Amino acid sequence: MYQYTEYDREFLHARVAEFRDQTERHLAGEIGEDEYKQLRLRNGLYLQTHAYMLRVAIPYGLLSSTQMRKLGHVARVYDKGYGHMTTRQNIQYNWPKLEEVPDLLSELADVDMHAIQTSGNCIRNTTTDPLAGAIADEIEDPRPWCELIRQWSTLHPEFNWLPRKFKIAVTGALSDRAAVQVHDIGLRLRKNDAGDTGFEVFVGGGLGRTPYIGQVINSFLPTQHLLTYLAAILRVYNLEGRRDNLYKARIKILVNAMGIDAFRDKVEQAWANAADSDDTFTQEDIDALKAYFPAAPELAGDVQQPDQMFSNPVFNQWYQANTKPHRDSGRRIVYVSLKAPGTPAGDLTSEQMEEVANLADLYSLGEIRSTHEQNLVLAHVPVDKLFELWTALKQAKLATPNLGKLTDMIVCPGLDFCSLANAGTLAIYDQIYQRFDNLDYLHELGDVSIKISGCMNACGHHHIGDIGILGVDKGGVEWYQLTIGGHAGNAATIGTRLGKAIAKPDVASAIERLLEAYVALRENEESFHDAVKRLGTEPFKEKVYDTAA
Repeated sequence: MYQYTEYDREFLHARVAEFRDQTERHLAGEIGEDEYKQLRLRNGLYLQTHAYMLRVAIPYGLLSSTQMRKLGHVARVYDKGYGHMTTRQNIQYNWPKLEEVPDLLSELADVDMHAIQTSGNCIRNTTTDPLAGAIADEIEDPRPWCELIRQWSTLHPEFNWLPRKFKIAVTGALSDRAAVQVHDIGLRLRKNDAGDTGFEVFVGGGLGRTPYIGQVINSFLPTQHLLTYLAAILRVYNLEGRRDNLYKARIKILVNAMGIDAFRDKVEQAWANAADSDDTFTQEDIDALKAYFPAAPELAGDVQQPDQMFSNPVFNQWYQANTKPHRDSGRRIVYVSLKAPGTPAGDLTSEQMEEVANLADLYSLGEIRSTHEQNLVLAHVPVDKLFELWTALKQAKLATPNLGKLTDMIVCPGLDFCSLANAGTLAIYDQIYQRFDNLDYLHELGDVSIKISGCMNACGHHHIGDIGILGVDKGGVEWYQLTIGGHAGNAATIGTRLGKAIAKPDVASAIERLLEAYVALRENEESFHDAVKRLGTEPFKEKVYDTAA
């Protein structure tokens, strides 16, 4: 992974010292709340319903074991003993004391971590495939390109006060595990007919109040032009984007209003005018970044599946659900589930963080990845160590064999924490989990995604779930709208609203009726998404609402 230089470290500590001074002056009454709000947001600090929340950056979801141990330490010393993994591959702490945040940030800086640009109207954390550099369907490792974008975008003087927040995702594989089509800019590495590598560039995707699938603005951008082309897109958005209306300020609104062809013309013009721009890099620059992401050492010898697969059905179930083939047959990619029964989705304790760090050192080259599905990944586990790893994960309550299954839900914090939420999400997660607690049934059902958001901001990505759940407020009472047929992969799709909102106590029952319809109507091994695509929503709507009536 990328190693910070002394310049990087000096900058981080200078930034902490600056924010410490600002916070002390605010607490002394010398800086008012409105002025301080802009300062704290630029350092990842939000004021939520009950307390401040700090969002810590995990660039493209990659952590060292040392950094994970520090995150566990921070959870224990500065929070209530846990952290929450987000859908941008970051981590949030929900209970830090304002006066202690500078100390917290100083400790993070000691291990090359920070909270810069995790909030505010700027370019946020660039996300990517959590299996990058390990999966066999990869054209090229996207992480060096993510690091290039991170360095370029951090405190970029022109793009530090955009009309709204801005999100970029990059994938380098044939299968999109980074949801690039629902980002402000999505980048997909690909090869042209001549064998050259470039980017397919999507623009104007996003969820929230008005969800859109990104449109192709450039089908093949040579890699050497990446930064100048990104700058051209951002320059058009910065000049043309709405600043008079918070809900219409995202680039997706601009692209949709102008039309992709007119927007492309503006970008091409801006790009042509940027010949002398500083937004450039050399081949030596990207080669130096690629050197930070070497392939895992190949394990020699004839590799067999673990013997315990045939003697231990519980281990076998975990192996089938939570591990994926590695490009090296001697290794296996392991998902660490953060969706155990009775645990809020995406949460892990300080002890679990420290255990994951230890296990990464033992079994995965000291490296951990976070996913936008709110899980973790140990990407380079030797096949002959899988049973040992599973035993340790099971003891730490991190081995629930539900990856991709119904209980592997994406869930925003909702009304329990977020000041923007209209409805609770954690109680709905618990309600569904309790109803569908039979793992054998979940595995027979196959992969079905549920995503839950507590408001229209869609932090739970409900628009792109097989089943999406959106909390709404009706006269002070929590209700829940269902969408079905969403998808986040190569052919990304926005889900269709099923019908009237469901009362809070009835959500799990409605989900059960949806699944009954799916099981009755699916053909062979047809996925939920494909069944909805073939049948439309009407058969599912009839089952949910006729039974409810």
